[in-house]
Amino acid sequence: MDKEEFDKAVDLFGILTKISKKELKQKYLKLSKKYHPDTSTGSQEKFQELKEAYELLLKYIDNYKFSFEEEEFKQQYPAFTNYKNWNI
Repeated sequence: MDKEEFDKAVDLFGILTKISKKELKQKYLKLSKKYHPDTSTGSQEKFQELKEAYELLLKYIDNYKFSFEEEEFKQQYPAFTNYKNWNI
């Protein structure tokens, strides 16, 4: 995977910010119906491109490494910004 492939996949799915695997799958299912070769708006080439982009993004999500830093935690869970026992 390189940055250009990654950016192309992100653009294809219209991802603007963080996304969960569940949300990515929902977008994939919606787009796969649109680009399926058996539909009037679809093509085999676009459908294959979508499938490869989906697999690339899933691989990225599965291999993402969390830093477990306080700042990352606060970004993921803003409701816990006043968590008193952070440094246990």
